[in-house]
Amino acid sequence: MRIATCNVNGIRAAARKGMGEWIASAKADVLLLQEVRAPEELVAPLVGEGYKTIPWPCEIKGRAGVAVAVREGIETGAVVRGVGDDQPPVDTGRWLEVELPELGLRVVSAYLHSGDSSSKEKMDAKYAHLDLVEKRLAELSEGGGRFLVAGDFNIVHTPLDITNWKSNHNRTSGVLDEEIAYLDRWFGQMGLADVQRRLDPDSQGPYTWWSQRGKAFDNNTGWRIDYHLASPSLAEKADAYRIDRAPSYDARFSDHAPLIVDYTL
Repeated sequence: MRIATCNVNGIRAAARKGMGEWIASAKADVLLLQEVRAPEELVAPLVGEGYKTIPWPCEIKGRAGVAVAVREGIETGAVVRGVGDDQPPVDTGRWLEVELPELGLRVVSAYLHSGDSSSKEKMDAKYAHLDLVEKRLAELSEGGGRFLVAGDFNIVHTPLDITNWKSNHNRTSGVLDEEIAYLDRWFGQMGLADVQRRLDPDSQGPYTWWSQRGKAFDNNTGWRIDYHLASPSLAEKADAYRIDRAPSYDARFSDHAPLIVDYTL
């Protein structure tokens, strides 16, 4: 079972820049996409044939949006949109759960808030959403089944996950101790697995996102903010991972690179 996650940074633009070729070459059984930023009816045609695609757009036009695409022949079950009742519009299009009953697996495409360390309003919205995500993770864990939450978490975990730790730590959103504390709990007290780190515990990076500014991509000045967060029973089935970093800046279809993990189920 091959599961890929990617923030596509606008699926219409990504499709024009070669996303379809990547989908064909990746041969993923499940695609978890974030920052889709497109109306619901456009998403499936852009993912292409061979997949059943379930999108959830944000209520705010041009923002967020997530999708789960499952290879034809794999049964899908219940769908859950969001992590709480009465979600504010800014929280919509950020958390989409799909059951795969034949596999005994629930997959989630997650696009957590980026925040802005200079804006208390944006950081308050981020922390409020993270609190709801943490509550949902606890519910999924208590349920005892296998589950995977994959996507753009917009938080690095340790200095291994960002090139310039010292200049960003406690200065830039995504590298604040208050944000990192959530990952500490999820990967620590809650016992969930950071699958990439489970398979590759000591490497600097590899990264999944590079700023569009300057020569960040060319110099590999990156951040690891895209994750496969797995229940323990699923994490032990992870065999290998890879990051499909484009060979050059102009060959990218997004500012993120896809993170792909193979599981034996």
